[in-house]
Amino acid sequence: MLRFAKDRWLLAGTLPFAMALASFGEAGAEEVGFEAEEGSEAITVTGVRQAYRGNFTVSEIPQSIAEIDAETLEQNGIQRLTDALDLNASVVRQNTLGGLGDSFAIRGFAGDENMPSGYLVNGFNGGRGFGGQRDAAGIERIEVLKGPAAALIGRGEPGGTVNLVTKQAELGRTFGSASIQYGSWGRVRGEADVNVALTGGLTARLIGYAEDGDTFRDLVHQTRWGFLPSIGLALGPDTRLTYDFEKTRVEVPFDRGIVVLDGNFDTVPRSRFLGEPGDGDTVARAAGHQMRLQHEFSDRWSLLVGGSIRDTLLTGSSSDAETIASRQALYSDGRSLSRQRRSRRYDANHKVIRAELAGELETGALRHRVLIGADHDEFSYMNYFTRYRPPTLASNPTEKQGNVVDIIDPVYGRFPLPTTSVITDRTDRQRATGAYVQDQITITERLQVRIGGRYDRLTLETDNRLSGVSSRRKHSRFSPQAGVVYRPGDPLTVFAAYGQGFRANVGTDVNGVIFDPETSESIEVGLKLSLLGGALNGTLAAFQLTKANVLATDPNSPGYSLAIGKARSRGVEFDLNGRLPGRIDVLVSYAYVDAEARSSMLDPNYSFQISPGDPLINIPKHNLNLQVAKAFAIGGREAQIGAGMQHVGKRSGETGTEFMLPSHTLFRLFGKVEVMEHLELFGSITNLFDEHWYANSYSPLWVQPGTPRTGTAGLRARF
Repeated sequence: MLRFAKDRWLLAGTLPFAMALASFGEAGAEEVGFEAEEGSEAITVTGVRQAYRGNFTVSEIPQSIAEIDAETLEQNGIQRLTDALDLNASVVRQNTLGGLGDSFAIRGFAGDENMPSGYLVNGFNGGRGFGGQRDAAGIERIEVLKGPAAALIGRGEPGGTVNLVTKQAELGRTFGSASIQYGSWGRVRGEADVNVALTGGLTARLIGYAEDGDTFRDLVHQTRWGFLPSIGLALGPDTRLTYDFEKTRVEVPFDRGIVVLDGNFDTVPRSRFLGEPGDGDTVARAAGHQMRLQHEFSDRWSLLVGGSIRDTLLTGSSSDAETIASRQALYSDGRSLSRQRRSRRYDANHKVIRAELAGELETGALRHRVLIGADHDEFSYMNYFTRYRPPTLASNPTEKQGNVVDIIDPVYGRFPLPTTSVITDRTDRQRATGAYVQDQITITERLQVRIGGRYDRLTLETDNRLSGVSSRRKHSRFSPQAGVVYRPGDPLTVFAAYGQGFRANVGTDVNGVIFDPETSESIEVGLKLSLLGGALNGTLAAFQLTKANVLATDPNSPGYSLAIGKARSRGVEFDLNGRLPGRIDVLVSYAYVDAEARSSMLDPNYSFQISPGDPLINIPKHNLNLQVAKAFAIGGREAQIGAGMQHVGKRSGETGTEFMLPSHTLFRLFGKVEVMEHLELFGSITNLFDEHWYANSYSPLWVQPGTPRTGTAGLRARF
């Protein structure tokens, strides 16, 4: 809740500002004064209020929260959400749908590996669908909300939830920036962000980007652009309306990566493209609208109401390595790769409406901070998938029938592109309605207790146009949560939390059976540390998560999932970030995660065995990210230089087998210097020592190699 003496909505209602205030941490409910430059009027802040967060400082929340701000993204020259999430060790990469989706696991759990990972946008479910990898343009801050928060947010993974806080119109101000940069492989990118005060109560913020260039992968050229405007309108001193629009497009060949034969990661060069250029680009596009109305009833109570609509469409064809050994000639001669050919049309529509009332009251000596909310979520996914598959080797197929490419000396376009047949023509629909309540009670100055819960009702429908069979299932569940925060004294806070979760699984298995919803249970204990007057903050936490009705990718039926029963993840993580004396910024993030299957499963069609103790795919036990940056002046001009390191341990590269991806350690450099007033030169080098590394894997025949040494340089103007 924000209270202003003058120009109340100059900053009020903008989540980036609210989140920045959260870093003051120890202010709690005490008033913190700021001086507004315009008119030199004081702005009095009595707390911070956000979607699903309420009027709490970060230290009061019984949950681990890591934040990656726009400055950090800018420092590292990061343009993709996937790369940004590498900065937090609790988040690791998963199968990215041929480079066309964001997929990640938090604390070892990834959800449905055949779907892009869901995330929140300004507190609204907004990351589902097939719009391509999310660009970092327009992101003000990334929150990694770890731990048992599903009881409040709903329909999320128990390991945590990613919330993207977008750059929104800031009322009453005019400012902007524009940049152009050039990078390795001829990549050119332009980006602009302009905030224009149109009237006293109406402001437009226009954000856009365009990028074009080759990649380190042979024959893989990419084009992407996006337009992300935001409109802010003050409807009086206590009410703000915000509208955000999203229009993006990505064009790039679908790329399953390289093959690894007999554990040899040098089977082919990391640049070798094993698809077919004749398939052309796969196109992913998204169009979205989000509107939020926030009203302050008083200094204690506020209401947030809003909704969003997002349509995504992914279309294209690809030639992918055949994963079934009985159809794969590569295992016979070591160079003839048999390939499927696939065509996809994934059309998804996602609608969300939600309302939340936040406030506080007293009962005797107890202070209550209350959240009461409800939301409704509709997701429709039309899956039209066609495929050509090589015959079995027992039938002695020709190279043309096998759609073969020589991995040692590839000749593309050697055979006509095979004609595909319809494999999937299905629409999945989910409707979910939930309501939640949370009360955090201040017992004493040092002790707070949180209790709450969420009730969800799900309806799952599948319309299979091939079989003519329609299926429908309904589920409902109450998910409780509880937490405690104890502050023994500055600068330490101790917390513990427990929660249950409930999330629908999308789609059916290869036999057309709708999956049961996923259920989870989470427990977390930890401590938070704030030093140097809140300039340096850290969190140490231990956790254990269990899930039932877990899905994994079906290695024998790519594009489908299979239910592996139960899974467990447990571990320890440490996050530290802030500023040291001498204008030195530091970031430390480490996670130890032990994620494994906890039940046996035998695939009846292929005798594919998953046993208790089998590691979950693409989850390293050890993950570490370090970064340090130093700001200084050269000849009266501001400058900064920094370096970072990421270590990712070895991890499973295929569900239920012994195939492992090796560990890797990457180093990066970045810097910037002001060449004249309002103009800066910036640059970065990633993978400084050109290490061969592997981002993720589906099987030994679908391994995504990591990017080699990459350099970028550019100019940025501000006004």
